[in-house]
Amino acid sequence: MTGNRFAYRKQWGAEVLDSKEVRFRLWAPNVRDLAVCCGESDVLPMRRQRDGWFEVTTDRIAAGERYAFQLADGRRLPDPAARAQAGGVHEDSLLIDPAAYAWRSAAWRGRPWEEAVIYELHTGTFSEAGTFAGVAEKLRHLAETGVTAIELLPVAQFGGNRGWGYDGVLLYAPHTCYGGPDGLKALVDTAHEQGLMVLLDVVYNHFGPDGNHLHAYAEDFFNAARETPWGPAIAYEQPAVRDFFVDNALYWLEEYRLDGLRLDAINQIEDPSEEHILEAIARRVRERLPDRHIHLTTEDDRNITRLHRRDEAGRPVRYTAEWNDDFHHAAHVAATGEAEGYYADYTDHPAAGLARALASGFIYQGETSRFWDGAARGEPSGHLPPLAFVNFLQNHDQTGNRAFGERLTDLASPRAVETLTAILLLSPQVPMLFMGEEWGEIRPFAFFTDFHGELADAVREGRRREFRRFPAFADEATRDRIPDPNAQTTFAASRLDWDRLATAEGRARHSLLRRLLEIRRKEIVPRLAGMQGDSGRAELGEASSFAVDWRLGDGSRLTLLANLTDRPLPAPMKVAGRVLFETVDDGEGAALTGWSLRVVLEEPEAQRGA
Repeated sequence: MTGNRFAYRKQWGAEVLDSKEVRFRLWAPNVRDLAVCCGESDVLPMRRQRDGWFEVTTDRIAAGERYAFQLADGRRLPDPAARAQAGGVHEDSLLIDPAAYAWRSAAWRGRPWEEAVIYELHTGTFSEAGTFAGVAEKLRHLAETGVTAIELLPVAQFGGNRGWGYDGVLLYAPHTCYGGPDGLKALVDTAHEQGLMVLLDVVYNHFGPDGNHLHAYAEDFFNAARETPWGPAIAYEQPAVRDFFVDNALYWLEEYRLDGLRLDAINQIEDPSEEHILEAIARRVRERLPDRHIHLTTEDDRNITRLHRRDEAGRPVRYTAEWNDDFHHAAHVAATGEAEGYYADYTDHPAAGLARALASGFIYQGETSRFWDGAARGEPSGHLPPLAFVNFLQNHDQTGNRAFGERLTDLASPRAVETLTAILLLSPQVPMLFMGEEWGEIRPFAFFTDFHGELADAVREGRRREFRRFPAFADEATRDRIPDPNAQTTFAASRLDWDRLATAEGRARHSLLRRLLEIRRKEIVPRLAGMQGDSGRAELGEASSFAVDWRLGDGSRLTLLANLTDRPLPAPMKVAGRVLFETVDDGEGAALTGWSLRVVLEEPEAQRGA
C-alpha cells in the first residue's frame, strides 16, 4: 500500500513486483513439469520447489497482457488466482497491476456495525446495464432511502455471463461481464464517497461445475473422503489450500477496500485442522486490519453461535453476525400461511417464533426440527447481543429458490408486508433489504445460469426434480412450467423494474421505508452501541400478538407491540414512553388493529430532562 494505491501480495498466481518483474507461482503437487505462457507463444519453464509449488520470475510480460499455465501435454489453463480474465473461464488470464488504480476515497475507514442497514443486490439484474457501473449510478437513491451498506452477490468469475455467482471458479477475478477489477474498484470508490459500505458474498465451500481446472494439476486441493452437495470437499487442512482462502479474504478487503464479507453456507466447510479455516480467516483479518471497521458475517442453517462470540467490551472476536433464517421463516409463515419444506417447522405459532427471534436471536436453540427429521437444531443464542444477527424478509435464496421466484409482495397482503417491514427496520438487529424491496417490486427473482450442452440439461432437469416432493408440483406438466434457468428470458424477467418506483404504489412503499429508516437513524442507532446479550424479553398476547422489549446500550427501553392477525387485539402489555411509530393510531394506545405495530421508546430520566 502506498498513499492512494492498494495491492495485496497473494501467494498464488501472478504478482507484479516492486521491480515491475512478474512472479508466477502455482501449487501443482500432482504434476512433474509446468510452464507459464506469456502472450501467445512465449513459454517459460517454471522451477519446481518444495511442497508442490512451482515458481518463475520474468520481465517478459507487462500489465494488460495475457498469460496461462501450461501442462506437459500442452494444455493452457487460466490462473486460479487470476485478478482478471481475457474472456471466459476456459481462456487465458490477464496480468493486472493493482497499484495502477488511484483511489479517491483512500482515507475511508468504514462505519460501525450498529449503523448497518444492508441492501442485498445482484449486479447483473439490479440495473439495465447489469454492470458495476450500473450499480454505481443508483447509489444516491440507496443513500437517500436510508441504506448504509450494499451487499453484492458473488462477483468472482463463473461459467457464462449469467448466474447468481455461487458457482464461481476463479475466486480472485471480478467477472468480466460486470466490468472487471477496475469496474469493481470504481463502484467501491463511489460508494465510499457517498458514505455507503460495500460488503461482498464469497463462496469458500465449493467451486462451480464449469471452469474449475484445479483437478488437472492439484487433485490434493480436494479430499475425496469427504463429500458435499457439490462433490468432493475442499482439503482445507492442506497449507497451500488454507493460504488460497485466507489470502482471498484479505485480498478483497485490502485491494478492493471492501468493508466486509459474507461467507456462504459455512455448514459445508469441514476442516479437521487444529484451527478451523473459518477461525483462521477471521483471526488474520482482525490482526491485519485493526484500524478499519471490517464486518464478517456468515450463513449457516445449524444456528451455531461459537463463531460470533464477543469480548468483555462486547466487540466481535471473530465474526460480526449471522444471517438469521429463523426470523425470515417465521415472518414468511405469518404473512403467507405456507407450510411446505422448511416452513413446516414454523407453523405451530409463527408469531411466538418471531417474538423469540427478536428477543434472543434464533428460534431453534436446540429444539428438535421436523424438517431435520427430528434432530436437534441450534444452540442457545440469547447471550449474544441483537447486533449479532442479520434479519430479513427477502433475500436471493428465499426468493430465488422458489419455483417461480415470487417475491413476498406477490404472496402476502400489503398490510402484512408493511407491518413486517416496520418490525424488521425498527428492531435492534441489523436489517437487510433485498433489491427492489424499497418500492415493493413484484418482478420475480428466478434462479438463472448460462450453461450449455449436457450441463445445461442437468441443471434444468435437476431444478425441476427438486420440486417433485411438493404437492403443488406433483405432476410433470406443472414442473415443466418452472422456468429454464439457462433461458435468456429467465434472466431478463428477473431484472428490476425501476419504473415501478414512480407508480403510486411504489412511491407509497418507498416513502414508508424512508420514514422507518429515518426513525431508525435518529432514535435507535445512537442507542445500539454497547448493547449486551440477554437484553431482550418477549411476552405473548392473545392469538398472534406479542410484545418484545430491549434494554438498549444507553439504558433506554425500546418496546415493540405487534398484532399479526386481521382482527383487532388488545396490546400484550402497557408501555410508558414516547411512540416512535405506529401503523394505526386508535387514539388510546390500548388496542392493536389488524396487522399493526406500535414502537415505544422509554428513555432514562436523565435523558428525558436533558
